[in-house]
Amino acid sequence: MTPFLRKILGMNWVLVFVMYGLLIFGVFMIESAARHLAVPKDVLTQFGSAGAYYASMQQKWILFGSVAYFAVALVDYRWLRWLGIPFYAASLGLMAMAMHQDEAVHRLTVFGLTFQPAQLGISSGIVLLAWLLQDLPKLHRWFGAPFVRIGIIGVIAAVPFLMVMKMGDMGSALVWIPVSIVALLVGGAPFRYISFMALVAAGLLPLLYFVVLPLVSERGPERIDTWLRMLRGQEVNIADEGYAPHNISMAVGKAGWKGVGWKASVEQGSLHAKAFIPRETAHNDYIFAVIAEEMGFRGSLLLLTAFALLMILGLFIAFYSRDVSGRVLASLVVALFFAHVFESIGMCVLIMPITGIPLPLVSYSGTFVVICMVLLGLVQSVWVHRNVKPGLPAKAAAD
Repeated sequence: MTPFLRKILGMNWVLVFVMYGLLIFGVFMIESAARHLAVPKDVLTQFGSAGAYYASMQQKWILFGSVAYFAVALVDYRWLRWLGIPFYAASLGLMAMAMHQDEAVHRLTVFGLTFQPAQLGISSGIVLLAWLLQDLPKLHRWFGAPFVRIGIIGVIAAVPFLMVMKMGDMGSALVWIPVSIVALLVGGAPFRYISFMALVAAGLLPLLYFVVLPLVSERGPERIDTWLRMLRGQEVNIADEGYAPHNISMAVGKAGWKGVGWKASVEQGSLHAKAFIPRETAHNDYIFAVIAEEMGFRGSLLLLTAFALLMILGLFIAFYSRDVSGRVLASLVVALFFAHVFESIGMCVLIMPITGIPLPLVSYSGTFVVICMVLLGLVQSVWVHRNVKPGLPAKAAAD
C-alpha cells in the first residue's frame, strides 16, 4: 500500500461526513434565506431566483474549499506551520489596507476576489501560535517560562484584535477571546496565572466598556446597551436599534417543533417572507433565525448536534496528537468554531448582543467557508499524521 493511499484510508471520515453534511444543509438554507434579495435580470433568467444564485455560488466555494481541504489534510502539518509568520504578517497588512476602505464591512478586492481580511488574521494567528508554542522553547528554555508564553499569546492575539475592533467588526474581534483562553490552557500556562488574569480582567471590565470600547468601535456600545435593556425587559425602539434583535428572536421563538417549512410564504406566517428578518443579511449573519423559523426546534437541534459532534471530534483528534503543535492547532480550531457558533446562534436567541458574524460552514460567506475548510483540513492532518514520528518522513515512519 502506497503512503498516499494509506493517508486517504487513514483519514477521520466521520469528520469529513459531518463537515459535508453541514455544508449541504447550508446550501439548502442559503437558497431559502437569499430568495428575496435583488439580483440582475440576467441572473434571474439563468438561475430562476436569487436564492438559487447564491446557493450556486456557495457550491462553487465549497468545490474550491474541498480541493484546499484534502490538499492540506494530506500534507504533514509540521511543514504547513512554517507558513504562520508570512500568513500572519500578510493578514495584518491586508487588515491595515481594509481599515482605509470606505465600506462599512471593510472588505478588500484582490485579483477580483472580495473578502474580509479579519478572518485571515484569526486563522493565520492560530497557525502561528501552534508553531511558536512548540518550537520557541527549543531555542532557549527562557521561552518556555509562563510569563513568556503568556506574552507571546497576548501579543499575537492583541494586535489583530485591536485592529478588527477599530474596523468596527466586534463579532470577529470577540472570537479572539475564547481562542486566546484555550491557547493559554493548552499552551501550558499555570492555572494560577490564568486565574489572576481573569480577576484583573474582571476589575478592568468597566474601564474597557465605558472608555476603551467607544474609542475602538462606534456601534459596539449601542448594541451592547440595547441587548442589556432587552434582557432586563426595558423598552427599546423596535423600529430602530431594537429592530433586528427583536424580530430574529421572534422568528426563533414562534417556530415550534416543526417550523413553518422550507421557503415558507407570507400566507404560512413566515416572518422572513414578511421581511422582518433583515433580508440583506439573512443568508449570512442571521441564517440561524431562518433555520429556526423554517425547520423548527427539530432542525435547530439537529444543527446543534452536528456542530457539537464536529467539535468533539476536533478535541478527540487534539488528544491523540503526536506533539504540542498539533494539540494546540486542533484545540484552537475547535475554539474558533465554538466562538462563531455561540455568537452567531446566541445573538438570534438574545444571549449575546448583535455582532454580525457568520455561522461556520452554513452561512453564505464566500472565502470564509474556504478558510473553515482549510482549518478543518489542518485538524484532519493532525489525525492522519498522528503516528508519524517527528523528524522522519511520512514514508519512513509508516514502514
